[in-house]
Amino acid sequence: MNPVPASTAPTTAGALPPSITPAVLQRLTARVAAPAEAPTVTTRAPYTGAPLADLPISTPEDVESAFARARRAQAAWAATPIDERKKILLRFHDLVLERQNEALDLMQAESGKTRRDAFLEVTDIAITARYYARSAERYLAPQRRRGAIPLLTHTTELRHPKGVVTVISPWNYPLSMAAGDAIPALMAGNAVVQKPDTQTSLTALWALDLMHQAGLPADVWQMVIGRGSSIGDALMAGADYVMFTGSTASGRKIARDAGERLIGSSLELGGKNAMLVLDDADIGRAADGAITAGFPSTGQLCVSMERIYVAEEIFDEFVAEFAARTEKLRLGAAYDYSIDVGCLTNPSQLDTVTAHVEDARTKGATIRAGGRARPDLGPLFYEPTILTGVTPDMMAHDQETFGPVVSVYPYRDLDDAVAQANATPYGLNASVWTRNGARGRAVAARLHAGTVNVNDAFAAAWGSIDAPMGGMGDSGLGRRHGIDGILKYTEAQTIAHQRVQGFYPPSGISHETWSTLLTSALKLLKSIGSR
Repeated sequence: MNPVPASTAPTTAGALPPSITPAVLQRLTARVAAPAEAPTVTTRAPYTGAPLADLPISTPEDVESAFARARRAQAAWAATPIDERKKILLRFHDLVLERQNEALDLMQAESGKTRRDAFLEVTDIAITARYYARSAERYLAPQRRRGAIPLLTHTTELRHPKGVVTVISPWNYPLSMAAGDAIPALMAGNAVVQKPDTQTSLTALWALDLMHQAGLPADVWQMVIGRGSSIGDALMAGADYVMFTGSTASGRKIARDAGERLIGSSLELGGKNAMLVLDDADIGRAADGAITAGFPSTGQLCVSMERIYVAEEIFDEFVAEFAARTEKLRLGAAYDYSIDVGCLTNPSQLDTVTAHVEDARTKGATIRAGGRARPDLGPLFYEPTILTGVTPDMMAHDQETFGPVVSVYPYRDLDDAVAQANATPYGLNASVWTRNGARGRAVAARLHAGTVNVNDAFAAAWGSIDAPMGGMGDSGLGRRHGIDGILKYTEAQTIAHQRVQGFYPPSGISHETWSTLLTSALKLLKSIGSR
């Protein structure tokens, strides 16, 4: 690895960027739905381990109060003309872009990711805000539906907001997952009570603060801080719908609890995503793609690739190229665009990465690049790592590592490649690399994954925000993005106005005669091609 020179890294002084001042921290933490005298929890900067912020902790009673305020605010918000909601989102879009450096600094300080990875979150939220601001009116407008009896039944589908949506967002993509899931819920006329992960809550609070500056009324979007074991029940009890991103184990519990309450939920959960390198792939381009697929945000990305399957005939050449390019990556801490890979976000992730690599090493896997922690750079740095010879008895084979560790396997033919890629209970994202686009799309259609990218790792599908994004199998339920991403936050209502005559006979005609007439009408409708 090539560490960033110490002169550019904040690790020696433990300093935060100048934009993160005590005044900024005070302004953001004041947005937490908790009393001023609430106990606090201290977060730490992953780059250095130094204290970062003291965050007030919300109690279950604070959560209940937040829901009560949200319900009162939601009625007025739902009655706000959609054009006004649109203007607020577009102002938010502009503010995100204008003040992006604040968000970039916060994301790096809280998560330890690189600035280039943080910037992808800024672009994601700008795109999401603009998309739903300009699409929601069409998606939410009353829709004429075919009536029961042609010409005589006037049928309309309406969309009503669910009410108050609970959003539980993770630490790894603190802006994308926090604001990205709240935006369509708000645009649909809902209020939101959100629990961001404590470690990265400053970024989420920054988005909330910016939305208020854009004109969002008070109490329509609120945030609470605390452990799920403490406030999780209150978040579920108050919700009309739950949007959750996190582990499969937690997702199962939320799905059970939501089912008990007969409310809906959307869950984006874990993944053990596969990348396929076909025999006709451009090896250099695929090797660069593997770096983009495996090591963004230090591998802490639900849609990143942890398994790469390569055609036997090009396996050795690909692994050599992939390893050589990985060894050149600049690993370190800097609040600019000078580094390629940052650090892990918390000690538990470092423990998992270390355990998976050491387990593979001791059981006979070969480390082609990386394979060690870098405490000389900071407490949570680990080198981007490539493994070959990984077998089913190794943890890295089928357990989600969620770190900068990629296992590379050879395959015999396409059927073998598809079978290996699909040999997992997960099904979130996948990637196919080939010079033949039509061939790549055909292979993609055979993969058990909610999104598949051809000649790209994940950004092509994720950034195609007009298309749905979500997982199959143990990777979750529901979809974000596109029309599904906003309609899930609404209740469908059908209004059918029957005019003149319905299915029962008019006065003076027997049921027997009427049934004969209706039978003839049904046959006629089929013969003329009516649906």
